[in-house]
Amino acid sequence: MTDDKRGQLLIIGGAEEKEGECRILREFVRRAGGTKARIAIMTAATSLPREVGDDYTRIFERLGAEEVKVIDTEYREDADKPDYLEFIEQATGVFFTGGDQARIISLIKDTKLDTAIHRRYAEGIVVAGTSAGAAMMPDVMIIEGDSETNPRADTVAMGPGMGFLPGIVVDQHFSQRGRLGRLISALAQQPAVLGIGIDENTAVAVNGNKFEVIGAGSVTVVDDSEITHSNADDVLKDEPMAICGARLHILPHGYGFDLEKRKAILDRVAAPVA
Repeated sequence: MTDDKRGQLLIIGGAEEKEGECRILREFVRRAGGTKARIAIMTAATSLPREVGDDYTRIFERLGAEEVKVIDTEYREDADKPDYLEFIEQATGVFFTGGDQARIISLIKDTKLDTAIHRRYAEGIVVAGTSAGAAMMPDVMIIEGDSETNPRADTVAMGPGMGFLPGIVVDQHFSQRGRLGRLISALAQQPAVLGIGIDENTAVAVNGNKFEVIGAGSVTVVDDSEITHSNADDVLKDEPMAICGARLHILPHGYGFDLEKRKAILDRVAAPVA
């Protein structure tokens, strides 16, 4: 059960294990109802919806889900298809694949399908997303940006997200692509005070105002709610930013975080993932 009336979120940093144990995808199926899970696979982000949809269908069926359906919104009007809307009403889990997060916004946001998914999330279903499907979770998301760079205003482009996790900035493939600078740049551009960077084959499971880390990598939380100095209002777009006094948390599997209190949760630490 969740901490409040909302459902759960499973936000995956990309490149999750798809063979063998499939720890993260297994956890999604478990939280979505296990052998009674009815899963909708949202392929809006990918340019290869058939191939990607088939891959995840095979995985979720192998893990025991009762029913899996691919929701292929190649065109925006597809988001109003009655059979898609009907399945969302019955679904216990919705899974957004990777690709380009801007495609999710252009094809699904503010459609009947969007409304249905948000209503079902409010009623308690699990909404998951990997890579682009993770980036779109906040109300303001990272559209694109440079990796392996220092924070600058021109490092990252921001835009409307899907609004499942308001007030937070999410970035993925985090350690693998050196995205700390771009996450800090994104935080400086909009009112969020927490940035969450999720490594590959790693996820955060959000339940109410708390999340726990699952997987092989780590989650980096940047908290700039009590910074002592920033030059963000004074620098030009291509000039380096100064951020002083931000707090940083590095959380591997088994650790958690309280989004409301902005504190790490240490009382349920699990054994490291091999």
